Amino acid sequence: MSINQLILRNLKKNLKNYYLYVFALVFSASLYFAFVTLQYDPAMDKAEGSIKGGASIKAASILLVAIVSIFLLYANSIFIKRRSKEIGLFQLIGMTKNRIFRILSTENFILYFCSVFLGIFVGFAVSKLIIMILFKITGVEAIATLQFSILPLIQTVIVFSVIYLFIMLMNYIFIKRQTILSLFRVTSLTEGKVKKVSIVEMIIGVFGIILIIGGYVVSSKLFDGAFMDMTELFMAMIFILASVIIGTYLFYKGSVSFIFNIVRKNKNGYLNINEVLSLSSIMFRMKSNAVLLTIITTVSALAIGLLSLSYIAYYSAEKMAVSSIPNDFSFTDKKDAEAYKQALSASNIAYAEEKIQVLQIKVNAKNILEKNLDAVNFDPNNMVLAVISEKSVNGINLADDETLFSGYSSMLEKVMPLKDSGKVEWKGKHEVIPQTYMGLNDESILPYFFTNGGMPVAIVDDTIFNRLKKDIDPEIRKISSVHVGIDINDEANISAANEVFKKMNFNEKQIQESQLETFDHQKKNMGLMMFIVGFLGLTFLITSGCILYFKQMDESENEKSNYTILRKLGFTQGDLLKGIQAKQVFNFGIPLIVGLLHSYFAVQSGWFLFGTEVWTPMIIVMVLYTALYSIFGILSVLHYKKVIKDSL
Repeated sequence: MSINQLILRNLKKNLKNYYLYVFALVFSASLYFAFVTLQYDPAMDKAEGSIKGGASIKAASILLVAIVSIFLLYANSIFIKRRSKEIGLFQLIGMTKNRIFRILSTENFILYFCSVFLGIFVGFAVSKLIIMILFKITGVEAIATLQFSILPLIQTVIVFSVIYLFIMLMNYIFIKRQTILSLFRVTSLTEGKVKKVSIVEMIIGVFGIILIIGGYVVSSKLFDGAFMDMTELFMAMIFILASVIIGTYLFYKGSVSFIFNIVRKNKNGYLNINEVLSLSSIMFRMKSNAVLLTIITTVSALAIGLLSLSYIAYYSAEKMAVSSIPNDFSFTDKKDAEAYKQALSASNIAYAEEKIQVLQIKVNAKNILEKNLDAVNFDPNNMVLAVISEKSVNGINLADDETLFSGYSSMLEKVMPLKDSGKVEWKGKHEVIPQTYMGLNDESILPYFFTNGGMPVAIVDDTIFNRLKKDIDPEIRKISSVHVGIDINDEANISAANEVFKKMNFNEKQIQESQLETFDHQKKNMGLMMFIVGFLGLTFLITSGCILYFKQMDESENEKSNYTILRKLGFTQGDLLKGIQAKQVFNFGIPLIVGLLHSYFAVQSGWFLFGTEVWTPMIIVMVLYTALYSIFGILSVLHYKKVIKDSL
């Protein structure tokens, strides 16, 4: 057989065995090319909010290269070890190591760059679809066009060429270091098997679970007032990160074996065929793959967590806009409001107006705070709150000794919760007025400008309001004490009213806000972040799923002789397949469940910093991730089915 025939035969065999690797390579190249195309696309300027769209895509493409590089290098290490016997046979028939390296390099070059260029073609074909998705998520009204640029092509070829050179360097070092004897033993040496769970492993397993639980407990108390000092908060975050990662490693190193060993002992060592094929294998395989599984679990948790948080912010954008700006349009200057009303009338847009006089008053709220905030240098005896009269709010009627709070941001409410009742004191310049706190309403009344970034608005009796107004401290007054809110009567006219708003020349020293503008701004920023995190998470999901699948391919080939023996003993293909299915549930399910738990506690610890809704966005993200991840478990079962079928 000639060298060319040998290369073609190996290419055909590799393509058949490593089709998922080829798919992952095509997917990675297409996604990277599409991202780089977006980076150079002028339409990306329309998708920017407070952050530059093209710059965000560029940062994402760098992370994408890192993920793809690690995956390709790791996958190549698996494949080169699988071909160790073949390389050993080449040496036995007289081929030099350099010649073997040239053969492998030629095979890899053809397979690799054919996949890369196919990926570039696919990336160009779907780039329009990707930018349409981005425009849809961010709410940008623009037409996506299919544009080809030479710069993305050159950049993609250079990046994947560099990765290819590193792969070849890895192969060269592997071939040079191995002897003929070691090449025939390398597969069996890659994964050690332990036949007994030691006391040390049991201790490691228990300690790993304790570390993970400890990280979860600390994360649940992260913003509950236990760590009010910034240094303590930072150290708590470091502890959570370290304990969860180390605990995850120890979990795979000892906990899995420890738990399954307890199951096995409860059965007195009598395991059926399903348990032999699943539990016994998992007990020792996960231990040898502890580092890999820890990385996959940690990054999976990071991807799920970041995507959940960005989706929470995106999902809550409208409610956040309504909370920060209760009216369609808000003004702090009467002249600006009057000019805008005239512009609306000229455009035949009907509206409703409300005017609220706002005072900034110090209050002693120590008795109604759930937590002691002395550690953060916060003085509850001299809090500054916006105060309005009961006449400014419909349906409110208070006694002259009663104060009602309304509209408290979810973030501040989590960090600084209030009691249901208690005593407060309003502090004017000369007198102190004691009041009874009547509780907190959810309704937002004033924009964040008056509420000092989300603090509640205090509603008092009109008589008390006038007393406070006469005794006001001028040192804590804002640039305006009047809020003018304008609401459009017909929701269909809000967009037109917003266009009128954007064309106005307002006083730059005053505050003018549009609820729709705030919502669009939040939607663009969080939509872009969700788009980037989503595609990076999808890339990692596919690459990590492929790695676990390749590991299962290796294991199936190594265990093929065991299946042959079991088949000869009378076990049917169905009997063996049930055990394999249970094994794959553990192989793919354990890292997935641990990753979901990590992300759940991470999101629960600080979701309120990003939005007002948590369960719906988080559940949607987790269900989608689980569904996509399960595909690789199904593919693995199908591969095992083929191996079992061929075992006789």
